[in-house]
Amino acid sequence: MKPGRNLIYPLNEFYERSGLPLPVVLQVEGQDVPEPYRTLLVHENDMTPTLEGAYRRSIQVRVLEYELAGNVFSRQVVLVPEGATAPVAFGAIKIDLEHFPPAARRLVVERKQPLGAILLTQGVEHASHPDAYFQITSDAVIHSALNLASPCRLYGRRNVIVDGARRTLAEVVEVLPPVNGNLHLERNGAHR
Repeated sequence: MKPGRNLIYPLNEFYERSGLPLPVVLQVEGQDVPEPYRTLLVHENDMTPTLEGAYRRSIQVRVLEYELAGNVFSRQVVLVPEGATAPVAFGAIKIDLEHFPPAARRLVVERKQPLGAILLTQGVEHASHPDAYFQITSDAVIHSALNLASPCRLYGRRNVIVDGARRTLAEVVEVLPPVNGNLHLERNGAHR
């Protein structure tokens, strides 16, 4: 994780803009993330194809909030399997549009697809580099986003996505809801 960065950056910026206190967050090592969260989080794959493999459906994005400032596009989102209503991830992403080809940049700003799907369909060479894993206690913001009834312990990761020239394309925080047993989990990069 970059020195001085908040553990849930860029999600913390949405809280700060709303004047809300941050949820309780504790950094954990990847090997200490319990299953099935470990399989879903502790890898260097993009989250979109990982969730598509686990839920065996394409993943749709619902943008909760967004901001475009120059070439930086920030959005707070939930990811939902096609045909489902329950979100399978909540998070925030800060995307540096400067390093995207024009068609991919347009798709990002349209807010209709997850970034992982855009990178794949537009052939943007990239790599994911998770730099922190964490345990987070759900709060009102997370309850609303993930349709949770009461506080619970969740797990997530901070991920940095870089292009072939190692320039940062995006920084993302991904938080998973309580996971049920109907997943198709594979290890060792099988979701790429």
